[in-house]
Amino acid sequence: MYLVFTTNSFPWLTLIVIFPISAGSFIFFFPHRGNKVTKWYTLCVCSLELLITAYAFCYHFQMDDPLIQLVEDSKWIFFFHFDWRLGIDGLSLGPILLTGFISTLATLAAWPVTRDSRLFHFMMLAMYSGQIGSFSSQDLLLFFIMWELELIPVYLLLSMWGGKKRLYSATKFILYTAGSSIFLLIGVLGIGLYGSNEPTFNFEISTHRSYPAALEILLYIGFLIAFAVKSPIIPLHTWLPDTHGEAHYSTCMLLAGILLKMGAYGLVRINMELLPHAHSIFSPYFIIVGAIQIVYAASTSIGQRNLKKRIAYSSVSHMGFIMIGIGSITDAGLSGALLQIISHGFIGAALFFLAGTSYDRIRLGSFDEMGGMAVAIPKIFTMFSILSMASLALPGMSGFVAELIVFFGIITSQKFLLMPKIIITLVMAIGMILTPIYSLSMLRQMFYGYRLLNAPNSSFFDSGPRELFISISILLPVIGMGIYPDFLLSLSVDKVELIVSQFFGR
Repeated sequence: MYLVFTTNSFPWLTLIVIFPISAGSFIFFFPHRGNKVTKWYTLCVCSLELLITAYAFCYHFQMDDPLIQLVEDSKWIFFFHFDWRLGIDGLSLGPILLTGFISTLATLAAWPVTRDSRLFHFMMLAMYSGQIGSFSSQDLLLFFIMWELELIPVYLLLSMWGGKKRLYSATKFILYTAGSSIFLLIGVLGIGLYGSNEPTFNFEISTHRSYPAALEILLYIGFLIAFAVKSPIIPLHTWLPDTHGEAHYSTCMLLAGILLKMGAYGLVRINMELLPHAHSIFSPYFIIVGAIQIVYAASTSIGQRNLKKRIAYSSVSHMGFIMIGIGSITDAGLSGALLQIISHGFIGAALFFLAGTSYDRIRLGSFDEMGGMAVAIPKIFTMFSILSMASLALPGMSGFVAELIVFFGIITSQKFLLMPKIIITLVMAIGMILTPIYSLSMLRQMFYGYRLLNAPNSSFFDSGPRELFISISILLPVIGMGIYPDFLLSLSVDKVELIVSQFFGR
């Protein structure tokens, strides 16, 4: 047994992908009223999964090797030449660890859920497997299947445990995401079936292929639509505020922390790495749309009267920095985009969690009814204030470092002339000025003033040990990345250099 677990031949990635959904299937054998047993079991599964992932990566992943590692390749369906092919590199390592961390904390955040607890926690574990599978797939068709695996759990989590308009938001979510998945499937089949007697969906083989210019552009547009919906990129973002506005806050943590990052990961893994010529053509549009998205979403966020919708639009704004980093085609820009993926995964999940805990106490979601909460719930006020500062890129926090590196990426890019770079930088600066406006006004409208202090029932329970543990667990990595970002950047630096060098080498 010792030899099995200490050799690279052990199927670590298969275990990591299959374990959550397999262990989750046993939940349905628990007693119907055993909510506490179900919660503890799910939390133990997520914690064990995170520990296995950390162990496998610490002892079997070589940080200085940019190539795919822990590769597993097994024949699955011979007729389609469809393989179970998994592997990780510096590009997927960070998102996988982020998925494990946020999923475990989201399970702990879902503690108050009591209705249909078994189905709720099974859906969370099914999402866990789908997300890990997407980040570790080295087969395009397997990537598509894992991409689709998390759609049904999210739909059910929205439609069964959401707010008053949950059916509307769930239907809108599934129409957008399932509709965009058609373009993803067409792109996958186009790459797999082109130029070969036998179809091949191997990522590594597809990376070294060349395609006719017109076909590559068509494939690129198909993938771009699919990933633009999931990221989201304007104008395909309108499902996000409605979804966040109605979802339970533990679901919001998974959406903001992981689901949106799957779209950004796809843009780098497929659009940038597999289709470099088309990406070179579309990169200026990435820069322009990203800059517009930063300002537009920040401006729209200021006008939102609902707390969760304001945070949702702030997420859309921050995704604009990822687009600019990807479009800059520089080592610094791409590294900043990858760091922003992880940074915003933590910050977005934390803000939605704190918004949900605040709603649990006051049962109010509109800023018009809020005010004076700082005295009643000082611990939540403190954590909300600190993480709002992280969202507005306060120095010493992860958001500041990520956005600063993206700035360096666009400024040092050799692809663009000086005047366009100056204009884009100014637009990004305007967006960074708008961010403190909506963040600080959110704090002012929620926590200051006298509205709740004058209410008949103005006594509330402050944050408990469980909620404080979740908030601090997310805050520590945010501060750690802000103080010492090189630890996270070192995971992907070799892979980033390989992608950019191959990009200019072709």
